Amino acid sequence: MPDASPRPTPASQDLFARARAVTPGGVNSPVRAFNAVGGTPRFIRSAAGAWLTDVDGHEYVDLICSWGPMLLGHAHPEVQAAVQAAVARGTSYGTPTVPEVELAEEIVARTSVERVRFVSSGTEATMSAIRLARGFTGRDVVVKFAGCYHGHVDALLASAGSGLATFAVPGTPGVPVSSTELTLVLPYNDRAAVEKVFAEHGDRIACLITEAAPGNMGVVPPEPGFNGFLAETCARHGALFVSDEVMTGFRASKQGQWGLDGAVEGWRPDLVTFGKVMGGGFPAAAFGGRADVMAHLSPEGPVYQAGTLSGNPVATTAGLATLRLATDEVYDHIGAAAETIKAAAAEALTAAGVPHVVQSTGTMFSVFLTEGPVRDFEDASRTSSPAYAAFFHAMLDAGVYLPPSAYEAWFLSSAHDDRAVSTVLDALPTAALAAAAVLDSPEEPR
Repeated sequence: MPDASPRPTPASQDLFARARAVTPGGVNSPVRAFNAVGGTPRFIRSAAGAWLTDVDGHEYVDLICSWGPMLLGHAHPEVQAAVQAAVARGTSYGTPTVPEVELAEEIVARTSVERVRFVSSGTEATMSAIRLARGFTGRDVVVKFAGCYHGHVDALLASAGSGLATFAVPGTPGVPVSSTELTLVLPYNDRAAVEKVFAEHGDRIACLITEAAPGNMGVVPPEPGFNGFLAETCARHGALFVSDEVMTGFRASKQGQWGLDGAVEGWRPDLVTFGKVMGGGFPAAAFGGRADVMAHLSPEGPVYQAGTLSGNPVATTAGLATLRLATDEVYDHIGAAAETIKAAAAEALTAAGVPHVVQSTGTMFSVFLTEGPVRDFEDASRTSSPAYAAFFHAMLDAGVYLPPSAYEAWFLSSAHDDRAVSTVLDALPTAALAAAAVLDSPEEPR
């Protein structure tokens, strides 16, 4: 067994104190603060392949991969070389460039979209897709699912009302009621709820947006045929089906989640949002879809959208290099490593007597510390956060960096070799026992 005693982190502690003095919560994205698991967030100094090195000199096998983008691992030499060459030519021009055309062609060739527009973040992509859907249909109502996260767009930061067809209320302070009063929130994987909402509001619904396979409440795959059902329901009522592949795009498979369902079943979303992998580790995202819908976007059509750094030449170069290197062999390697870790996690948790379920879609997976299956946000909410916190810190102390939240996906890369996978496998039994100890305590009854 690896040494799982707590590692001293004085440099991270010092930086966290400095950061909290100048940044809300000390971080620039909330989950990084470790609030869900406790303790001091690790400040990372460098990364290479499957490994992170923090400012105190500790190494960790990385199972978040920058929350998905690092499909090829950190500091991949061919991506680095392409980026360095791009930077040498200049970092931003405010004009059309060759890499953005080539990356757009690569995305169109791999996915269901016919045309694509680049932006700088997944939030911007979903915000723009919603605006375009409303402009194209002339309707205002948006349907989404509880537990699906689409960035911090006001209209989509909504919590469900008291009934399946009740309009939503804001899910966070700072979002006015007027921003969510035209949003309907439904339970995920619930066909009856979808049918009821469209029966009552179908002529007002501009679009239904869903994560192609939710990963922001942990991985909760769509039940067989569910996405196809959504596409058909939207088409029947004149609404657009918006598939959010910011997380799953080029990650769940070479063609994203659509490659696992729509490409096989013979349907296409009307609009798709992308991010993460397609930026190769840089802040880049996109939305695309049917040519006739995208033709409503400025300057070709009346729906306005713009961005100073959209299609940035360095970011699009990184994304293009990443996608060109993302071969079938890359996905086979990641998939095999994921299967090994999934099986070992289940075995360790079973041996420790910890209720759990491991769920996946393509190369993405997560571990819920609850009885399964998990098919919607209500089910996901039953996972034991205290037990996960103990599990997380035991893994961290053994040199494995998991997502610092019980409601996130685990990601691997093509750089996760035998040494990296073995480090994870060696850490799992002790971590499972740490989770079991929490569940067996009087404060956290099973």
